[in-house]
Amino acid sequence: MAFNYDNYLRTSKMPTLWCWGCGDGVILKSVIRAIDAMGWNMDDVCVVSGIGCSGRFSSYVNCNTVHTTHGRAIAYATGIKLANPEKHVIVVTGDGDGLAIGGNHTIHGCRRNIDINHILINNFIYGLTNSQTSPTTPQGFWTVTAQWGNIDPNFDAAKLATAAGATFVGRETVINPTRIEKMLIEGFKHEGYSFFDIFSNCHINLGRKNKMGEATQMVKWIDDRTVSKAKFDTLSDEEKKGKFPTGILFKDENRIEYCKAYAKVKEAAQNKTKVNFEEIIWV
Repeated sequence: MAFNYDNYLRTSKMPTLWCWGCGDGVILKSVIRAIDAMGWNMDDVCVVSGIGCSGRFSSYVNCNTVHTTHGRAIAYATGIKLANPEKHVIVVTGDGDGLAIGGNHTIHGCRRNIDINHILINNFIYGLTNSQTSPTTPQGFWTVTAQWGNIDPNFDAAKLATAAGATFVGRETVINPTRIEKMLIEGFKHEGYSFFDIFSNCHINLGRKNKMGEATQMVKWIDDRTVSKAKFDTLSDEEKKGKFPTGILFKDENRIEYCKAYAKVKEAAQNKTKVNFEEIIWV
């Protein structure tokens, strides 16, 4: 029997406003299938998004949703999770939204290890606001704000999240929705900050300005830049240049989750006792 996406979508909002060939729809379907596999009640799920093409996510999923201001989705989601620690919070940002104007919030979400599932749709550009350079735009690419080519070095978002303290970090591409779904399920099961760097195509506002005007051309470009973690680990340092590993890149089950740590603070305050930091501090 075919999967019924209508059970999880606000069908009155269909069709989506995403451009033809956009990878965001692939990610939306993978998220829905992962939620279904987890058996979560949609009344217990909250999807939080910011501004950008990724911000449309919260309009389309039929659960509790919050469409926030630019770059602040993690800040809103942190408050939502602390107030409702038993609920499942999914944050969807873009590379501009989540790494530039919202980069600080992403770093501190990772640092706290709060149980948020952060899906970063990485299309290497500010797509919705007409092609400004983002922190993941490759050097040499034309953008509206770099019309002689981008000179800025770019982030590896997965490395950034790992270094900041996220306890689950994975990366996949829109080329393989099944792998996205499997990665999301593993991250959704994880108790702590789960960060998903998903490479997607923006052939309209990045590709066509850089000789990749068709979705298939940009998907091929993404495919050429990525390699499985297992294969990546066998490459020489020279061979690794310009390549990004995919799969589950980092996982740590030993750190305490932030809501649980905060619960110990509340308990100590209510009982007028001291916090046992041996239960909280992770080295």
